[in-house]
Amino acid sequence: MKEVTKEVYLKWYEDMLLWRKFEDKLAALYIQQKIRGFLHLYNGQEAVLAGALHAMDLSKDKMITAYRNHVQPIGMGTDPRRVMAELLGKATGTSKGMGGSMHIFSKEHGFYGGHGIVGAQIPVGAGIAFGDKYNNTGGVTMTYFGDGAARQGSLHEAFNMAMLWKLPVVFIVENNGYAMGTSVERTANHTDIWKLGLGYEMPCGPVDGMNPVKVAEAMHEAIERARRGDGPTFLEMKTYRYRGHSMSDAQLYRTKEEVEEYKKIDPITQVLDIIKEKNYATEAEIEAIDERVKNLVQECVDFAESSPYPELEQLYDVVYAQEDYPFTPHKL
Repeated sequence: MKEVTKEVYLKWYEDMLLWRKFEDKLAALYIQQKIRGFLHLYNGQEAVLAGALHAMDLSKDKMITAYRNHVQPIGMGTDPRRVMAELLGKATGTSKGMGGSMHIFSKEHGFYGGHGIVGAQIPVGAGIAFGDKYNNTGGVTMTYFGDGAARQGSLHEAFNMAMLWKLPVVFIVENNGYAMGTSVERTANHTDIWKLGLGYEMPCGPVDGMNPVKVAEAMHEAIERARRGDGPTFLEMKTYRYRGHSMSDAQLYRTKEEVEEYKKIDPITQVLDIIKEKNYATEAEIEAIDERVKNLVQECVDFAESSPYPELEQLYDVVYAQEDYPFTPHKL
């Protein structure tokens, strides 16, 4: 695995802080009704993404996930201003304002969504991996889903075929404990989700999803296995989200004390503590990072709010492609 250096820790801190502050701003914009529909935030789970990106080769590896999907494309290189614009339904967004919160997408940067149907992305991720194997690209697909989606039948079909064909895919369940609001203990007779891989003789195991180093180590091993042609791995990232399932979640299934207890192992705090402990940055340098993040988030808001909404004709431009289509000519 690539060494976890001073530069890596500083990048992790700045990246995770940006993702956290970006989504904090999304929550505020949602309350102002500038973001409509659903909004699912990633607060607390940032180490899962930071560690994975350290192990990935962004020139050929890909990622697919569910609808808690705002920060992943940013981490993979998508302009955060375009992500913000998509959330506000603007024409400058990643899906030209038509996907919104649950459907961020960037083929250019290897991010294949944002999927609103629970568990739908699991077989799609296996399919992307099949394409990489068929075309011999050397790429590996990171396929993420939540603990609730682990109960979907499509998972078992995808696991079976991925093992049969030795597809270059890493399946990752981000177990934040409560799915849409029901604890893991109440949805199955077992709480170690990673053990589902045993039925397919798939390498599998639990990972501390609050620590980016532990995530990077596990992801590196899984990615290298897939790249060698040895097939998939199933990892259970044990993590925690500080906000509800969505902005409309009253969170009656857990106590505020429980949330505060998990905040003691906040991934951003863990990384910052190491930076300070090892003197990787002065207080002034840390403050400079904080200021850069604050300014970038505001830049994203300004860009999104000043961008136009899509023209009505766009509805027709992205649906049909036949030459004799009787409405408006296609522009996209």
